[in-house]
Amino acid sequence: MRVNWKTYDSGKFYDEIIVSPGKARPAARPLANYLKSLKHDELLEKKIAAELAIKTMGISFTIYSDAGNIDREWPFDIIPRIIAEKEWNQTSKGLQQRLRALNCFIHDIYNDQKVFKDKVVPKELILNSGNFRKQCLGIKPRYDVWAHICGTDLIRDSDGLFYVLEDNLRVPSGVSYMLENRRVTKRVFPELFENYNILPVSEYPNQLFDTLAAISPRTSEYPEVVVLTPGIYNSAYFEHSFLAQRMGAELVEGGDLVVEKDKVFMRTIDGLAQVDVIYRRIDDLFLDPQVFNKDSVLGVPGLFKSWVKGNVALANAPGAGVADDKVIYTYVPQLIKYYLGEDAILPNVPSYLCIDKVQCQHVLENLDKLVVKPANESGGYGMLMGPQASKKELEEFARKIKANPRNYMAQPLISLSTVPILGDRVVEPRHVDLRPFVLQADKSSVTAGGLTRVAMVKGSYIVNSSQGGGSKDTWIVGEE
Repeated sequence: MRVNWKTYDSGKFYDEIIVSPGKARPAARPLANYLKSLKHDELLEKKIAAELAIKTMGISFTIYSDAGNIDREWPFDIIPRIIAEKEWNQTSKGLQQRLRALNCFIHDIYNDQKVFKDKVVPKELILNSGNFRKQCLGIKPRYDVWAHICGTDLIRDSDGLFYVLEDNLRVPSGVSYMLENRRVTKRVFPELFENYNILPVSEYPNQLFDTLAAISPRTSEYPEVVVLTPGIYNSAYFEHSFLAQRMGAELVEGGDLVVEKDKVFMRTIDGLAQVDVIYRRIDDLFLDPQVFNKDSVLGVPGLFKSWVKGNVALANAPGAGVADDKVIYTYVPQLIKYYLGEDAILPNVPSYLCIDKVQCQHVLENLDKLVVKPANESGGYGMLMGPQASKKELEEFARKIKANPRNYMAQPLISLSTVPILGDRVVEPRHVDLRPFVLQADKSSVTAGGLTRVAMVKGSYIVNSSQGGGSKDTWIVGEE
């Protein structure tokens, strides 16, 4: 049995590959024809080859559970997602525009606070944010950039347009899996790379290093860049070690660093070596026990003071997560207009703020139709999928919203686009999102595509790997 695109039906949802039964989108036609030429058993063999490659390459992620931390092999579907380069160019501009505005916003609230004086954003929203760091007031990082690495989650609705679902500005993860997905796909479908003009993603580690090197306090051709990890039990440890290795940077834990005379040094077998830039993969509150959580053993005493004095650069900077707040997200189109004098290229998903009494009442009356998110959670945790929730869950969430309206916002359930996945018997549509990665220092760049996350369960909207989702390689293809 072969792939039959005439029986493939994504229903009312926009499909990234098939535009109508039996007909592929222009950019996806070579892929659709190639898959149609293979028997299902041949595709299953390629799936097994991909799983073996993932096992051999050691691509894994960690799930936290009551039974302890569980290491799992990276879930991957072999059928790539395809986006036309012309469309992606516009999307890329929108992502860069968004991060520029967000960095202007973060710098403003820790310095001049004009955005409050001009009543663009209510001051109390920021002061009550779980990610606002009063210790950062008055600090001016190099280039006025606080968020150097951003993972912005995009979804495509039934109208075929990309919408921004949320911005991840604290310690966004997933880029290593984007890179590894490409390596695995090249092993499984080498022949397709001969017939397609696929934009590369392999330059990301070099671009990341250049971004980090650009914010080094010392003028040096080879600044000392390190990746600060919480350790091997962290769910993203694979990514920490992967990026350190690819950048040629040292992977360190808090105990490997020491602050002397307000400068940061790394312990080496040859003695202390001064550190210029720290790509930190730990939360603000654990960075420095002298300033934030005094019980933290993950950070480095004196690190914050060294950063304030300009002796070391931190990416992302402490306090950048204030713009990660899902309530602040609703203001981003206004912030783009305010700081850049431009209309937002990428639209937000329509949203309701529970801190607003009228909007909150609408949310409470329509909980069974909405997706409700806590302001500062990530990974899909703590949210309510109203259309799929039980009566008890709806009642419990209503109580939570009434008790702390500042902590919640709501959005309609978006008709997420679909992409074919390889099932045991047939090729079937599944819902996807996309996380591109944006870099900014003295210049900005966007990955060619990003990490496509896919819901492996039919009808599910849950794409997070920690909750059973999978991933795909994302191809940005040129017209030739």
